Amino acid sequence: MKDTESPAAFLAIIPSMQTRLISTVAALAVALGLGAALGAQATNTYDATIAKVRASEGFQKALAILDRDHDRLIEEIITLTEIPAPPFKEDQRAKQYLEMLRASGLTDVEQDDEGNVMGLRRGTGGGPLIAVAAHLDTVFPEGTDVKVKREDMRLSAPGIGDDTRSLAVLLAMIRAMNEANVRTQSDILFIGNVGEEGQGDLRGVKYLFGKGKYKDRIAMFISVDGAGGGADITHGGVGSRRYRITFKGPGGHSYGAFGLVSPAFAMSGAMQKFGKLTVPDKPKTTYSVGVVGGGTSVNSIPFETWMELDMRSESPAELKKLDESLMSLINEAVQEENKARSTAQGAITADITLIGDRPSGQTPINSAIVEVAAASIRAAGGRPTYSWSSTDSNIPISLGIPAITVDSGGRGGRAHALDEWISVDKVPSLRGIEIALATLLALAGFAPI
Repeated sequence: MKDTESPAAFLAIIPSMQTRLISTVAALAVALGLGAALGAQATNTYDATIAKVRASEGFQKALAILDRDHDRLIEEIITLTEIPAPPFKEDQRAKQYLEMLRASGLTDVEQDDEGNVMGLRRGTGGGPLIAVAAHLDTVFPEGTDVKVKREDMRLSAPGIGDDTRSLAVLLAMIRAMNEANVRTQSDILFIGNVGEEGQGDLRGVKYLFGKGKYKDRIAMFISVDGAGGGADITHGGVGSRRYRITFKGPGGHSYGAFGLVSPAFAMSGAMQKFGKLTVPDKPKTTYSVGVVGGGTSVNSIPFETWMELDMRSESPAELKKLDESLMSLINEAVQEENKARSTAQGAITADITLIGDRPSGQTPINSAIVEVAAASIRAAGGRPTYSWSSTDSNIPISLGIPAITVDSGGRGGRAHALDEWISVDKVPSLRGIEIALATLLALAGFAPI
């Protein structure tokens, strides 16, 4: 769904997916070899599934290939990082990634109308289609210096960890599976998607599930997002609503027209009211004014001021309450300013534009996709942690499709900052990929060789 479309239009596709979701559960049970008692299986069943994957010759070959080709992974991280991908302008990087997907041996490699690039790794049949995605876009505007700087095992550049490393990790996993002759029942759709960050508002994944070629086939979704050791499983999608609110008035000279209503005073009144709202700690609910602007000169009453704000919650109900409070206080602030000063040249009005709408929800911790990921983490010597965040997984989660977001491996920091960095030390780098690969193969119905 594009930003200009109604959220209701996107949500309207949910009923049409209900029948498919029932069959998805059954297909997932087959893929994992768990049968009809999927929901009742103990944790050790998932551990056994992962153990079988990890002990296989094919998986061990794949790990050896990943180890051998780690320098290539680093080279591809650098190559992709140095191709700018600012919001809504991911085309240059998408074009390069499309060719890299094709060179990796996938079939049906293509770019959709929203700008997502993708390709299939075909399975033997009988398993549900699994989508694995990393996002192409970064938060950094056009003109940002994206040259990678290297100091020993540390690479620094805007966007290198969020989410460029993940794009390269997907390529490395595909090549390793192919060379190791790893077979799965499921087809696996690998995606480099657009529009995850900021005002991109998950537009790539919204299109994928709302209008895309595979929208009625994807049964499970894994987002690989950010550097990290691989122990964290994001199973909850934090919902958000973002607005640009523009206050308008007649404007005038600061001295000659003194006494007229002012959009600046109306906006400041609204901001003060907004800042005093009370929200719960649990479910975690937050709000913030992030950007403000307006006016023409220091000696003018502005004819227009604006602010952009963000509201988030783990709970759809709490987010709705916060949204309703916002609408009420904006109306109050406008009315108060119109009563406080002269409206002889015109009154204050407020234009409210929705610029971001991300649904919330969660994939239950006891669901198969989460349990398998947790078993994979344990098998690699880690302790799984469970978190909520706002990622591409929000969309499938909101549709009832099992989805999680996982780390791409390694270590990193300063995401969304100009000095963003990742470590390419081989051991932690490969450990995260190992966890993600074992998880994917178990879910895809791995046929060991």
